[in-house]
Amino acid sequence: MKKHILQAVAAAALIGAIPMAALAQNAAIVNGKPVPKARMDVLAQQLAAAGRPVTPEMQSQLREEIVAREVFMQEAQKQGLDANDDYKNQLELARQAILIRALFDNYRKTNPVSDADVKAEYDKFVAANGGKEYKARHILVETEDQAKKIMADLKKGAKFEDIAKKQSKDPGSGANGGDLDWANPASFVPEFSEAMIKLKKGETTPAPIKTQFGYHIIRVDDIRQAQLPKLEEVKPQVTQQLQQQRLQKYQEELRAKAKVE
Repeated sequence: MKKHILQAVAAAALIGAIPMAALAQNAAIVNGKPVPKARMDVLAQQLAAAGRPVTPEMQSQLREEIVAREVFMQEAQKQGLDANDDYKNQLELARQAILIRALFDNYRKTNPVSDADVKAEYDKFVAANGGKEYKARHILVETEDQAKKIMADLKKGAKFEDIAKKQSKDPGSGANGGDLDWANPASFVPEFSEAMIKLKKGETTPAPIKTQFGYHIIRVDDIRQAQLPKLEEVKPQVTQQLQQQRLQKYQEELRAKAKVE
């Protein structure tokens, strides 16, 4: 008799646990329709990805949000709005966007950028930007005659910075007395660079330098070895750049293989 009682109690407990388990899987039941708790989890993940981590105190707000969405969605369905073409087209675009994002995320996971890849890319950057850096100034004018007159004025004692502010047609550097800050020669057009690297500290070009922009009078204020960032300082940016390059190549390959009629 005792055994039968225990079995009955166990059976009752099991039967009672079924709706409780179902309830635990749902955040709410709106107008008889269950709202899965998974929706709260997805919404929390989206907020976290946007830089707004969800704290335990915010759970009630999340629940209220998904409940409100379910209420509005049910009303929209009741009015038949889910049957119109605009809704269907937008739904299809959203489905495509989600699936494409999943494709690209999966590609990144299965094609990670290694430390060796980052180091190789950094070494190329160092090779292209190493050597010397120059802190130069210039005055840019339209004609050679203007440039020659300025050079004559400089020889008479006029201040380079003052002339640059008044006469240089380079708005960026002109306002700062012609200052171009520290830069690698590769940052400038070839004619400018070739003339600049021939100068020693404190020297000015002996003649105007013609480029596609006009005529330049160049002065080198200082020279130093290139101050490049260390690998660890730029590793995140280099990694992201390589990931983006690979993803772009992957996209181009898929597009090239597709049969489009």
